Amino acid sequence: MAHGPIYIVKYRRRRENKTDYRKRLKLLKSRKLRLVVRKSLNNIQCQIVQYNKDGDKTLLTIHSKILEKEFGWKGHRGNIPTAYLTGLLTGLEAKKKGIEEIILDIGRYNKTKGNLLFAVLKGAIDSNINIKYSEDLLPTDDRIKGEHIKKYAELLKEKDENLYKKQFSEYLKKGLEPEKIVQHFEEVKKNILNKYGLER
Repeated sequence: MAHGPIYIVKYRRRRENKTDYRKRLKLLKSRKLRLVVRKSLNNIQCQIVQYNKDGDKTLLTIHSKILEKEFGWKGHRGNIPTAYLTGLLTGLEAKKKGIEEIILDIGRYNKTKGNLLFAVLKGAIDSNINIKYSEDLLPTDDRIKGEHIKKYAELLKEKDENLYKKQFSEYLKKGLEPEKIVQHFEEVKKNILNKYGLER
């Protein structure tokens, strides 16, 4: 049996842990718009994607860089608070474009309770867009706001200030004391909601 290029690419991607074809087929059969979440060490990207037999169509892309450029975010762009804010912004922008319902597509990432991907989901949920979810997978409100970062920063500063400065050098360079991240998170979230005419 001859194996053409499509077959080879398909199974190479499966071996490389890039595509779960059973999960993808189930998502495609739903015909619903997909919230596709992809992350790197320093950034998060969300896309609203529509299935098309000739190739998926991307309707919307939100990158975590926009939080810094437009809303004043000074925290790390690849952590849980950032993920939540990126998800919130994606949901609000999707609704602005008339999108009312989406489903989450996390590819082959593991469904680990409270992880960064589900922080994105929580943000989308809080935009009031219609999306199915399991409550037990979502991170706690404290983690979403960055309480864990705040506590670690306070502990490290007291224990070893030099290490504190090294560990949080990017925060400090941008003018954010990491122990104040919860307050900063609330300010940036308010900035996002204000853009869409929403009040908390």
